[in-house]
Amino acid sequence: MNIQDLQQVSQQLRDNRLFEWFVVSIIILSALLIGARTYPVSPAIIEMIHWLDIAITVLFLFEIIIRFAATPIKSRFFHSGWNIFDTLVVVVSLMPINNSEMALIGRLVRIFRVLRMISIIPELRTLLNSLIRALPQLGYVVLLMFIIFYIYAAVGATFFEAINPTLWGDVSIALLTLFRIMTFEDWTDVMYETMAVYPLSWIYYLTFIFLTAFAFLNMVIGIVVNVLEDEHARERAARDQENNPVTNEALLLEIQSLRAEVSSLKNSRHL
Repeated sequence: MNIQDLQQVSQQLRDNRLFEWFVVSIIILSALLIGARTYPVSPAIIEMIHWLDIAITVLFLFEIIIRFAATPIKSRFFHSGWNIFDTLVVVVSLMPINNSEMALIGRLVRIFRVLRMISIIPELRTLLNSLIRALPQLGYVVLLMFIIFYIYAAVGATFFEAINPTLWGDVSIALLTLFRIMTFEDWTDVMYETMAVYPLSWIYYLTFIFLTAFAFLNMVIGIVVNVLEDEHARERAARDQENNPVTNEALLLEIQSLRAEVSSLKNSRHL
């Protein structure tokens, strides 16, 4: 079997849905083994978990090799941050550090193996990439929300401190109280308590909830949805480029050949 045949077989195996769900089931099993280590179990169970962990690590290594072999241009494999993350997790998992001073790092790496679920399932990867790409735009929304929070916290600490110092003692405590109100955690109890002294204080709470829970959160959802659509378009373009990695090069060669033919025709006319 030559390199091209190996690459084709690797691509078929990588794109196979059964193979994808097999890897997902292995990741879920790895997560269950991590949880099992937190329970008091017998030494026999611990030994079985140890060998299962070794088998899972070997399967992860096999899956990384398959994905690397399926990549048409090998240098592009490590252009993806997820491929780098998966490779580092597998390499560190192969190191025998369970009985050394680095045992804690070994356990942490095995915990992070659950994150490989995101790199394996394209839909989860697209969602996370969209969230990361939306962070710069979300930053301005968060800044504006903090300004609204601070204004309302200052107003609440000024008027409601005497009513309940535990909830409105200062600006920082008032911020926590407002966060509780925004999440609708027993916010009516807080409102009725201040309405006993200030009957119109309901305006304070309703306007705050409208601005934060409705207006700003809808803005956040709109930004994430727009970025998600852009990320889907980027994924489709990257998939097309991966499936046809030499399209641009072939077009360039064709253009050069056409230029050579035109040049030869011109020379023949001069002759």
